Amino acid sequence: MLLSKGFEVEMYTGHTDGTIIGLSDKIVKSLSGFVREPDSRNVEYTTPPLQHYDQLLCELVTPRRRLREFLKTLDPSYTILPGSTLATGNSQIFSRSDPKNPYHAYIEQTYGTNVVTASIHINLGISDPEVLMRACRLIRVEAPLILALSASSPFLDNQVTGYHSSRWHVFPQTPSHVPLFESHAHFIKWTEEQLKLGTMKNVRHLWNSVRPNGDCRPYKLNRLEVRISDLVTDPIHLLAITALLESRILQLQQDPNLDPLVSSQLPSHNRHDDLLSITEANEKAVAKASLDAELQHWYDGQPINTTDWITQIYNEVLPIAKAQGIACFLTPIKQILREGNQAQNWLKQVDTGLDVAQVMAQTIQIMERQEQALQSDLCQPV
Repeated sequence: MLLSKGFEVEMYTGHTDGTIIGLSDKIVKSLSGFVREPDSRNVEYTTPPLQHYDQLLCELVTPRRRLREFLKTLDPSYTILPGSTLATGNSQIFSRSDPKNPYHAYIEQTYGTNVVTASIHINLGISDPEVLMRACRLIRVEAPLILALSASSPFLDNQVTGYHSSRWHVFPQTPSHVPLFESHAHFIKWTEEQLKLGTMKNVRHLWNSVRPNGDCRPYKLNRLEVRISDLVTDPIHLLAITALLESRILQLQQDPNLDPLVSSQLPSHNRHDDLLSITEANEKAVAKASLDAELQHWYDGQPINTTDWITQIYNEVLPIAKAQGIACFLTPIKQILREGNQAQNWLKQVDTGLDVAQVMAQTIQIMERQEQALQSDLCQPV
């Protein structure tokens, strides 16, 4: 049976020339379903948990169409911007969306604009807490592959940074050390300890690649949240990444021995720490080179190319996707591997002579045309 799935979508707003403008106060006051982030240049919307991908597609696109229409009432040149960093600037300032919010003040003072990024959080419903913890372990050691597919932040302040995901390169993962949770009880005990130590200010203050989530964390949990993904503006590509994740979790449910704490061939006496070290190194490598990165496999520590690893998992889960009727949503993974992710394609455009602002402006037009086509073909009118 398919899992429920939902997205938290963070996006920048600004002008059609790529200039980023803080508009979240106006958006949140006027549009239901949108919430502010600490910096006013971001705004976020959340899709409801749904099982079926065609419904998910509409829930991804329709709020954006509503947002675009509203932005045009403020200024015809206002629009939604792609990318996961302040590509055209200004990362030297923090544009507070709610100056009276003490948690926002803490974030600004502690992290600065390293947190002023845009991403997609992918949530997948898992009600059994021990099954959830097992899924978190597997998806965390494979989360670098999700970043590789989604990387879309090679720019910052009108410069090429040298990273395919500048967002993940600078993002302050907090606390600095997060274990692979061996059980629900382990997660509860660890969270309570962090809150006492102050390394987490509240139960939401767990910022790493993958975390257990629920309405009463850490006690009542109902979903796995993947936080490592850069902003994927192409809804078809986002659904493909989600289908890959879901199929992998369904595979794990069929074969619990996929749990890396169980099946890894790394030495058992230090397996937990070795898995973490490999995963952290893989995240750094993918932030730098995404699909071109050379990684270590969690199973045996052997080197493996990112694209080869994704292809390996794709081939493993394809029969499961077919059995669940979602193989058609999975297949765009092959296109991303063949043609490159957003960051790689942007860097190719820079190589032809375009500057960052020109690349952004072109992509803004492509985004809007794509959303219009999807809305017209698949969803009810706005």
